[in-house]
Formats: sequence, structure tokens, C-alpha cells
Amino acid sequence: MMAATSTQIPMEKILKIAYSRLHLLQTTIVTASLCLSSAFGLPAVAQSWPTKPVKVVVPAPAGSSLDVIVRGMGDTLSKRWGQPWVVENKPGAGGTIGMDLVAKAPADGYTLGIGFNGPIAFGPFMFKKMPYDPAKDLMPIVLTSSQPNVLAVPAAHPANNFREFLAWAKTQGDKVSYASVGQGSSSHLSMELLKATAGFEATHVPFNGSPAAAMSVAQNETQALLAVEPALLSLVQGGRLKLIAVTSPHRLPTRPDLQTVAEAGFTGFDALAWNGIFAPAGTPADIAIRLNTDINAAMTEPSFRQNMLKQGLIIGGGSAASFKTFIDSETRKWGAIITKAGIKID
Repeated sequence: MMAATSTQIPMEKILKIAYSRLHLLQTTIVTASLCLSSAFGLPAVAQSWPTKPVKVVVPAPAGSSLDVIVRGMGDTLSKRWGQPWVVENKPGAGGTIGMDLVAKAPADGYTLGIGFNGPIAFGPFMFKKMPYDPAKDLMPIVLTSSQPNVLAVPAAHPANNFREFLAWAKTQGDKVSYASVGQGSSSHLSMELLKATAGFEATHVPFNGSPAAAMSVAQNETQALLAVEPALLSLVQGGRLKLIAVTSPHRLPTRPDLQTVAEAGFTGFDALAWNGIFAPAGTPADIAIRLNTDINAAMTEPSFRQNMLKQGLIIGGGSAASFKTFIDSETRKWGAIITKAGIKID
């Protein structure tokens, strides 16, 4: 789904804006990897791998954004490897059921998983006990995509940007409430980060999913919601919600007039939902390198990139090392917010 804007931007231009820098980085990585492989030869394990189907566990239902990402790269990887790319959906327990299966699988490159904020960076601080340790039991392979939240308020709200919302909220004291798509979700934690950063009060009202949360704001039962843009489009287009900010470091290509929180005076503010491919810890390094190289290449396919844009996703990519550094940073950031707010989901 594409967002409606006052000025229609051609798909080609949107793709160029959103992905030009990333595409250069991906191309550099893939080219360098292929040159090294050609010059020195891959170790024997990576040369022979894979000799059977590669399974990727999706800790979310079929049809979810995670499912779309994984299936979208399947054809390219199957052709590249000469082996099937098998998708297995294992939703539940905030994504920890699926990622636990990956953590406990043989470390041979034949079982992978697509992890996201919840079971990787949030879970260790919200669950009393997790069945795996993300930092010790999972090997980051590559960041696949990220997605910012947008700040929605009732259509009749007096604020038209985040500065105006903040000024309004500070006059309301403890009367402001905000919706989220669920306890411990990115929607919930991003608002807690925003509260802590900007210094305003608001009471959390969790809902079971984005439709109910968005409707509560449209009816002014709650006064704000941070959620991914596609989940709000119907109410925005219907004139019941308005968007006043985005939590990414840069403006959305599809909504160039929507100001970022950072631009509103909170430099460096960044709250993204993200996901990436993981393997069990101990997977041979040469297989991990090949996985990173081949998945980076699959994500440069134009059809894959266009489909991800329709989902409101920004393609990731890069090295496994950069992905691990990003995860470490995200874990520290969200751990501090979760601890401060006392958020628990069991």
C-alpha cells in the first residue's frame, strides 16, 4: 500500500530516494565478497553448501511483513543455490517460540530465522526468563529491513506537528493517554522513549493490534498513537486521523512533508522497528559469509525492493559485523527504556 500525498511521486523516484545510498553500500559489499571468493576461493564447506533445502523460521503468521520479506527473497536464493528456500511460520510468545527453534537448531547453515526487535532486543528485559540468550545463542547474518513509526492524533487535534503536540501535552498534565498495538510492542516502547526524550506525561492504554488502537485515537478516546504507517492509512485517508511526525532519522520518501521528531528539536531521536536474518551460534564462518553475500544480493533485486516499498519497509543490507553492532546498540537503548518504565509481559 502506498501513502497518499499532496504531490504524487513516481515510483522510480521514490525508489531512488529511499535506496540509492543503501544500494551503493550493498553493491560494494557484494562485489568485494565475490572478488575475494574468486581470488582466494571459498573454503570447502561453503563451496559444497547447500546440498539440501535451507529452512527459514518466521516467528510471525503467514502474510505478515516478516513473512513477505522472507518469501520475497526465496526465488532468487533458490536459483542461486540450486536448493529450495523453505519457509516455516512459528508465531507466538512475542516471537520467542520461533527464535528459540533457531537457537536450538544444528549450526550447519540449514536452519535460519528472521528475528525482530521483540525477541532480540526487547525480550531479555521484559520476560522473567527466556528459553535462549539472543546474544549468545544466535548469530546475526544481515539486517533485512527497518520501518519507522508515525505519530497519529485525532483529525481535530490542535497540533499539526510534534512541537505543537508537545506544547499541548505539557498543558494537559496527567490527562493525556496514548494507545499502543500491544504491551511491550515497538509501538509501546517507542512512545515511552519519546516521552522520556521530550519530557511529557501520558498514560499507556494497550490494545490487541493496530486496528483497535487506531480507532481509539480516531474516536479521541486516546490522544496519540505511534504505529507503522500502512496500519493507519485507511483512517488517515478517511479524514479521521492525521499524522504529525515520524520516528526515523530522515523523512519518509512517501511523505516528504512529514517532519521527523529529530527535526522538531530532539536531535538523534531514532525509533525503528527492524528485522534481520539469524543463524544458530556456531554456524561456520564461511557459510555465514556466503549467507550474508547472497542475501545482500537478493535484496538488490528490483522486484523485491518494489514489493518492500509497498509494505512501507526500507531495505537493510550490509555486513554481519555492522548488524551485530546495531543490535548491541538497540539492546542497550531499549533495555534502559524498558527498565525505567518497568515494562513486563509475563
